[in-house]
Amino acid sequence: MKKLTFFLAAAVLALVLIAANGSDNTDSVHSLDGVWELQHQFIYEDNHVQDTLFNLEGYRQVKMYSRGKVMWTRYNPVDTDQWFGYGNYELKGNYLEERLEFASNAMMKIVDTVQVFRFELEIDGDHYSQISVDPDGTRHVAENYKRIE
Repeated sequence: MKKLTFFLAAAVLALVLIAANGSDNTDSVHSLDGVWELQHQFIYEDNHVQDTLFNLEGYRQVKMYSRGKVMWTRYNPVDTDQWFGYGNYELKGNYLEERLEFASNAMMKIVDTVQVFRFELEIDGDHYSQISVDPDGTRHVAENYKRIE
């Protein structure tokens, strides 16, 4: 009887773990885990999109999110500075917060003044926007990404 009780308890535990693992996969559509490429940027005025900035020829910016870690890199053929960073990220409601641990020299000058990069977040399947918002809630710039992996 003890063996049967143990076997049933183990089977129930296994089913619970499998179900929990399966629910993580269905939520991944709403997760940032993956590789994303910048498609374009929006410029806001009075919280409305006023202009769209498309990437210059040869420009590429990619972000990778995985289990609370973020890494990004940018290549701009007309900029001799290197741009990359690595750190932690956290989703807090409709906000994305990134804390870089290390970065390129050009980025470290910015990291020294900004400890947490906080963005309003909009996710829709394989697209997301990180929107720079001031303390009053006014939108300024959105970076718009598409999942590439």
